[in-house]
Parts: sequence; structure tokens; C-alpha cells
Amino acid sequence: MTKAAELLGISQSAASAAIRSLEQQHGVQLFNRVGRNIELAQTGRRFLPEAKAVLERAAAAHNVLDHVSQTITGSLSIAASQTIASYWLPRRLASFHEAYPAVRLSVTIGNTRHVETNVLDGTADFGLVEGRTESDILRRAKLDVDRLMLVVAHSHPEIAEVSCGHPDIRGLRWIIREGGSGTREVLEDLARREGVSFADLQIFLVLPSNEAVRQAVEAGAGATIISELVVARAVAEGSLRSVPIDLPKRDFAMITHRDRQASLAQMALKAHLGAKAGETVPG
Repeated sequence: MTKAAELLGISQSAASAAIRSLEQQHGVQLFNRVGRNIELAQTGRRFLPEAKAVLERAAAAHNVLDHVSQTITGSLSIAASQTIASYWLPRRLASFHEAYPAVRLSVTIGNTRHVETNVLDGTADFGLVEGRTESDILRRAKLDVDRLMLVVAHSHPEIAEVSCGHPDIRGLRWIIREGGSGTREVLEDLARREGVSFADLQIFLVLPSNEAVRQAVEAGAGATIISELVVARAVAEGSLRSVPIDLPKRDFAMITHRDRQASLAQMALKAHLGAKAGETVPG
């Protein structure tokens, strides 16, 4: 309840009072109070889709007024995967804020699967991902291209090759991201191309963030495939060594729900991110 109140910009007591008023007005119980926590009751679960529909209609009505007035205001909720959120997005959002100071931005971070879910259920207005998406009710627009690298610690022994430009991926100890991560998908794809079962790889560590993966590799724990944005400085400074390998580039993409009308603010940010994609952003 406290988190919901913060998102709405009201006090926790005001949010609780609004729920009580709705329950009393209709003689129902929307939530079960379980100790210090609350959870949706059966009535609440039945009511939730209708409540979401009302909010979406209200947002659509607001968008109509925005289009009529051509005023770019409001708020945008962005869900972004880790590489994009940490290394690609911040400077672009800063420049967007300079151009459109009346638009309030909020960003949540998760892996590609989490971002896709947030866009589908309306938690986020749109998502930014580097991995594949599965739902056919999402629109996907390419914003930029990311280069992947296979890296090990500078002190790591030389890596055997099965052929020129094809390191023996079976012989490496791997540090990887969790399932659902776009970065992990790259290693899964590489294993398929090399005719190696992913289960046969020596997966030494599974970690929840790019930074944790980079630090583990720098400490000599093993190898990883990761975005150049994450490790470029470490490679330049010599704490990591890039291993020659032919890896395909991957897209940074914006995903939106095809059944939800885009606001002027959303269209402005999409255009801004697309335009900035071709520019060099300082590291």
C-alpha cells in the first residue's frame, strides 16, 4: 500500500482510506489482510481487469487531449534491460529531459523477459531490450546496435581453438547471467552454432547483473560474453582481455503494446532515442 501511494503521489493513509471507501460502498472485500501484508481477495482478482481497463481508457482520453493541444507533458514509465539501462540510456534521457522538461520519466530495470512482461501488463509504457521477445502483440523498433565480446581476465591462460576464430567453448569455465537475460541468449546461440549442447558447457557462476559478471571475470573466475559497453574500459585498462571470436551484433530495440495508443510524450521519446542512436555518446 505504501508503494502504491508513492507511485500515485498521495499519502499511505489516503490510499488506504480510498480502498476502504470502495469496499464499504459496494459491500465487498478487495484485499485479505495477512499479518502486516495484504493480498488480493477473490473479489479483488475479479475486479482487477476492470480497474486496469478503466485506467487505460483514462490514459487514452488524456492522450487525445494531448494530441489536440500538441502539448508534450505527462509521465513515462520505461522498463529497460540492464545493459541498456546502465550504459546506453542515462545520457539519452538527460538530453531528452533538457528538450522536454515537462515530461516526468521513471525507469525500472530487469532482464528481457521481465521487460516484456511489464509492457504486456501495462506496468511500463514501453520497454527497451537487447534480447529476443516472444509475444506477437508487441511492436518492436530497432534503436541501435550493440557489439558483443568474449572476455577473460588478463592473466587467463591462452584459450585453445577448435579452428581459426573458434575458441573451444567446452574448455572454458563460464560466468553468465540468469535465464531470461539477452546476454545469456548470446552464449546459448553460440553453443547452437558450434554444435555444442548448452548443458555441456562448464557453467561456473550464474549472476544477476552485468557488473557482478564483469568483476568475477576480472578476478579470474572464468570467461563471459558481454556487451562492449560494459567491458570496454576494463579491456582498455588491461584488467580484461578480449578473445577473438565471430559474434553477431545484436539490436537495442523499443517494444510497445500494439493495442495501446502512444501519447505525444512516448512518440517524442521514441524519436529522440532513434535520433540519438547514430550519435557517439561519451563513456
